[in-house]
Amino acid sequence: MKKVLFVLTSHGEKGNAGSTGYHLGEVAHPWKVLHDAGVEMDLISPKGGEPPVDGFDLLDIANNEFWNHPVYKEKRIHTKTPKEINVSEYSAIYFAGGHGTMWDFPNNQELQDLTRTIYESGGIVGAVCHGPSALVNVTLSDGSKLIAGKRVNGFSNEEEEIVKLEGVVPFLLEDKLIASGGKYSKSAPWNSHVEVDERLVTGQNPQSAKAVGEAILRLLKN
Repeated sequence: MKKVLFVLTSHGEKGNAGSTGYHLGEVAHPWKVLHDAGVEMDLISPKGGEPPVDGFDLLDIANNEFWNHPVYKEKRIHTKTPKEINVSEYSAIYFAGGHGTMWDFPNNQELQDLTRTIYESGGIVGAVCHGPSALVNVTLSDGSKLIAGKRVNGFSNEEEEIVKLEGVVPFLLEDKLIASGGKYSKSAPWNSHVEVDERLVTGQNPQSAKAVGEAILRLLKN
């Protein structure tokens, strides 16, 4: 089985609304599912190095295990850049959420290229919460949008309003996923909701992160 590529945001500011970064649980919970199944993962971020973290809760068992794991601690502190990746080594790419993704994922051509190559090579594309912001501009070789016509999920407008950041983020993810041709569906705020459409796996919020990891693992085993 090839490796899975985890992508973390390098962006640490929510406009003028405080600090952000990747959401720890949205990395740790899928990581735990895959790690326990013997899957190897690498971590990248747009800028490389140690990315900013949000949702920092080490009372959470999976978070604590990931944060302190000697191998993945090194990978977390020294994330690679997209340019350093040999894309042929990976059978899946997974975009963790956190509000920072809304600034540095959508228009990153290097991440789009990695996503297209993995998907068109028969690989899996996964994302959770704000992570699907990475997918809104991904175009396939035939010119179509990756998510066009596919069932897709991500942080809902209602959830963004609850956390009072609807006026801070560059766009509302639910709206953008629909505008990019995705067949968006959602559950009530903070309920786990995962959509799987062939090799595309997307989850709505932090509560969906483990289930996204489980769905990716099922596809890897097929």
